[in-house]
Amino acid sequence: MTIPRLKGAFAPGTQPAAQNELLVLLPSLGTTMALWDGTVEALRASTPGSTLRILRVDLPGHGSSPAVTEPFTIAELADAVLGVVEEAGGGAFHLAGLSLGGAIALELALAHPERVKSLALFCTDSKIGTTEGWEQRAAAVRASGTASLVTGSAERWFAPGFLEQHPLSPAARSLSTLIDIDDESYARCNEALAAFDRTASLGSLRAPVLVVSGEHDAVTTPEAMQTLTERIPNGYHSTIAGTAHLAALEDPDAAARLLTTHLRASALPAQPGATSAHEQGMRVRREVLGDAHVDRAVAGTTAETAPFQDFITRYAWGEIWARDELSRRERSIATLASLVTGSHEAEIRMHVRAALTNGLTRAEIAEVILHTALYAGLPPANGALGIAKQVFADLDAAGTADTAESPESSPNEGAERG
Repeated sequence: MTIPRLKGAFAPGTQPAAQNELLVLLPSLGTTMALWDGTVEALRASTPGSTLRILRVDLPGHGSSPAVTEPFTIAELADAVLGVVEEAGGGAFHLAGLSLGGAIALELALAHPERVKSLALFCTDSKIGTTEGWEQRAAAVRASGTASLVTGSAERWFAPGFLEQHPLSPAARSLSTLIDIDDESYARCNEALAAFDRTASLGSLRAPVLVVSGEHDAVTTPEAMQTLTERIPNGYHSTIAGTAHLAALEDPDAAARLLTTHLRASALPAQPGATSAHEQGMRVRREVLGDAHVDRAVAGTTAETAPFQDFITRYAWGEIWARDELSRRERSIATLASLVTGSHEAEIRMHVRAALTNGLTRAEIAEVILHTALYAGLPPANGALGIAKQVFADLDAAGTADTAESPESSPNEGAERG
């Protein structure tokens, strides 16, 4: 095995100064760093004046990176990427990759956790496909070249109808790029993926992790991406609607929005004992609302709601609910009073359950609502009391303990607030 020689380049319009934050982008098998062109442009447009450096790296025999003949592993590709970063100034950096690029990014974050500030995994997994499938594709490329893959790649890479609707798009042009990839290098990449499986190591990830799936991706499906996310201590999942396996190429604006939110979240200082504000927020959120509720809310996240989900996780749960100045019991009392005053029915239902988890009795919850009626008025308090009675009845009917872990879904769960 050998470490391949890879080449990278700073994206145009980004700041080269070594002291500036660095984002490294890795492409998918059969594409080049150009896969990220639209995302980089959208990142620059959304953050004018940003000092972020964006370094993109090509895979072996792809784009500017030289072809290879010797075998290599995903771990050696990760070391090769790290070598490019060293040449660009070194230090810790943010990292994102798509498909094979995501597998390399995952490996790098696991092998060199001190170097990765945050991780974004687009349409990838800790093990992609099957060993036999990758070995068969490697053999097919050696026999017939990458040109033989164009039809199958078009079906895997893009959502139904996308190429017909966007025949001149960068995404469509990527199929022409596939033909130019060195055949042996492509085959070696397949063999590296055939041997790659980091599933058992996911629990040791410490960087905040954004997991992104494409709605129509049949390779790394949204369901598989949700399973991956659930195995990561500090991960959250979002699906980009209307896209398939090359989600960042099909909808670069959505990819840029998710990355922008993720990078901002990763930059926030964490409370003691937490890796990040997002990680601490997710921990507190699960402790108060229960895993079942949070899992449903996370599973319903879309590209449009992901920034809001991240906002409430970091600010509501990671900062306010995590403060020591009030106990969680006291915060439940304050929260219920505020929600009754505003007649926020969906959140009242959710926080009645949370109050039970935080140690309030049913009688105390009723007393909070009664007290709030004095200042908020009878109609909102009457409505809140009715909601509380229904929650209690549901718990009794289900034979469930007085906790937030109830199978009932909130009608506003996808946009759940703190």
